[in-house]
Amino acid sequence: MIKNSYAVIMAGGAGTRFWPLSRQEKPKQFLDILGVGKSLLQLTYERFVQIIPKENIYVVTSQKYDLLTKEQLPDLTDDQILLEPFKKNTAPCIAYACAKINSINNEAVIIVSPSDHRILNDDEFSETIKRGIENADDHKLITIGISPTRPETGYGYIQYADTDTDLKRVKTFTEKPNKELAEKFIESGDYLWNAGIFIWKSTAILSAIEEYLPEVHEAFMEMKDLFFTNEEQEGILKVYMQCKNISIDYAIMEKSIYVVVLMGNFIWLDLGHWDAVHDLMAKGEDKNLIQANALLYNVKNSVIMGDKEKLIVLDGLNGYVVADCGNVLLICKKDNEAQMRNFVSDVKKEHGDKFL
Repeated sequence: MIKNSYAVIMAGGAGTRFWPLSRQEKPKQFLDILGVGKSLLQLTYERFVQIIPKENIYVVTSQKYDLLTKEQLPDLTDDQILLEPFKKNTAPCIAYACAKINSINNEAVIIVSPSDHRILNDDEFSETIKRGIENADDHKLITIGISPTRPETGYGYIQYADTDTDLKRVKTFTEKPNKELAEKFIESGDYLWNAGIFIWKSTAILSAIEEYLPEVHEAFMEMKDLFFTNEEQEGILKVYMQCKNISIDYAIMEKSIYVVVLMGNFIWLDLGHWDAVHDLMAKGEDKNLIQANALLYNVKNSVIMGDKEKLIVLDGLNGYVVADCGNVLLICKKDNEAQMRNFVSDVKKEHGDKFL
């Protein structure tokens, strides 16, 4: 275990790109997406508990997922579960966690990670995290990049300046390019996938928040005496009402001169949508991922999920998702990630939260 090291796991997302398997009452981070008997959140926690003292691991999630988090991670105390009153994107979430940790240890080095990624090669992951911790100082904002293996349009990209050191200066960030641009990124050789994992000293990120989000910094500093008290939740409600809805990437990482990227030598996948799970998991001869009682005719390269008590019969599909989950049946193209958000938005307009 590394002294003064902490981990913050972000677990408040709604997982709309995985609808209808992922629902508002139990989004994807709390589901056993991979069929291994553990949720994505549990897998993320177990990955960190190998290198970070368990008392130094914090989870930031929505108030409505408090009980789910406690059920799945019973080793966490109430103080280690940070409850957001409403969503304000990743900048307030990270500011909250880092300010709270800094209030008890101003030498803290903090790893911030999403809860819904699949990481293989745990030893390589641990070594990358340790290298990041060793290089953290009062200025650097370290982000982890992954060498791309395909022109993925669902990921963000980091362009870096080539140097002989582990840490490379970041030149540009690009969010989810089209396929033509993603292909150019791969050809150039100086782009990495943005894994959304950060390493920094609490003092470094708080200084950056003070510079680029001064009103957020001031709000959290004003309530620092409420951390680890019964008044914390009431204080956080007031602070969140003052915070912008903004991502840490847009607010700080794309602006700060202290941002550097550390290349991760592990296999990383963002399980953000159906296509990603299809790519990851074992499939049959026709490249179908089947978690259902199904009879298939001329079906290829598809995902079929459903209750084993119901028989699904399909003919003539190629590259589709068929998800029969509870009170919703979804049939759509597997690789149309952007359209999934439209489905969820339209369902909400027409039916409220009944089917979400």
